[in-house]
Amino acid sequence: MKHIAARTRRAAPRAATAPHPGPYTASSRGPQHSGRTARARARANGAVLRLTARVHQGLEEAARRPDRGDISTTTVIIWVAAVTGAVLIAGTIAMVISKYNGKLSGL
Repeated sequence: MKHIAARTRRAAPRAATAPHPGPYTASSRGPQHSGRTARARARANGAVLRLTARVHQGLEEAARRPDRGDISTTTVIIWVAAVTGAVLIAGTIAMVISKYNGKLSGL
């Protein structure tokens, strides 16, 4: 747990991007874009860069430690079958209750 906590506190490195003239402004984008839109775009771009850096870190760690405890295909098949069965049973019960709803009201 200590390893995970230390890893999440570490700041993600910024990905290298092409140089640009600066942040968006309302005057540079035309009258239809407000400053709020430019800030939202800048935040979204920053989020994409952080997410890209995080995915890159994950791929590097996966390459470094290939035996990280992935779940097997059999486990996935069993879980899918269990969830499908539960959904089918719940659907059947709902269908029976809706069909006999009027007859069950007197119980």
